[in-house]
Amino acid sequence: MPEGPEIRRMVDDIHKAIGGKTAQSVFFAFEHLKPFESALRGRRVERVEARSKAVLVFFEATDEDGPWCVYSHNQLYGKWRMGKPDREPSTNRQLRFAIIGPKKAARLYSASDIQLVRPDELSEVPYLSRLGPDPLNQDVSVDQLLAVFDDKRFRGRNLGGLLLDQAFVAGIGNYLRSEILFEAGVSPRARPRDLDADQQSKLAEAILTLVQRTYRLKGITNPPERAERLKKEGWTFGQRRHMVFNRDGQRCHDCASPLVKTMMASRRLYYCPACQGTPA
Repeated sequence: MPEGPEIRRMVDDIHKAIGGKTAQSVFFAFEHLKPFESALRGRRVERVEARSKAVLVFFEATDEDGPWCVYSHNQLYGKWRMGKPDREPSTNRQLRFAIIGPKKAARLYSASDIQLVRPDELSEVPYLSRLGPDPLNQDVSVDQLLAVFDDKRFRGRNLGGLLLDQAFVAGIGNYLRSEILFEAGVSPRARPRDLDADQQSKLAEAILTLVQRTYRLKGITNPPERAERLKKEGWTFGQRRHMVFNRDGQRCHDCASPLVKTMMASRRLYYCPACQGTPA
């Protein structure tokens, strides 16, 4: 499943295609949404936003009706495709939602979680109502994250599993949790309450740094200087992309110790025993 940075880059592409443009037509595959196709046709798409792993398409109000927002979540199989208004891409996927603009179209395939919501009622969408702070799409500070670390819902849970909980911090998925814990020098088995003030600050800073870096560098979690050096040395994109994720048995970039793969929360996690300690 795409993580927050991938969703945000996808939203950038959607907004570039249809943001600020008038919808020449709108398509919904689901029968209960069909009546809204004509209601949204002719409205301007004000903006497209990401919320963690959800996509929000905002349509302007008219003289007769207020604004609307189309909420969608890709889940495992959903995929957005941008293209020409009069030419659908060749695919076996089922088209579920489409906005056809004057020069570009944005089409969502295979997704099943699509809702039409008034913008001021977005907090009532179950997925959105459960989200924690979203460092990529909201202004989130270290102090705000420290307050979340101290929340009684989270402070006693191990970070290897907790970082996948969207109610803790939104937008983090499997590769980012390994990279964040390594950047912070924290064991995957550590709980927020086990960390001293300095360790908590490093973890908060690692979260903010890694989600922004991964978005900015299109999936690369290594520091840009290292990534560039490795590229010059002939490392492929896959080899130079991450600090620890998917690199079990290879040498840590910081201490040269072998990296280790384990399973936590039923998903693979990678860490450096020398830099982070060995999970109990």
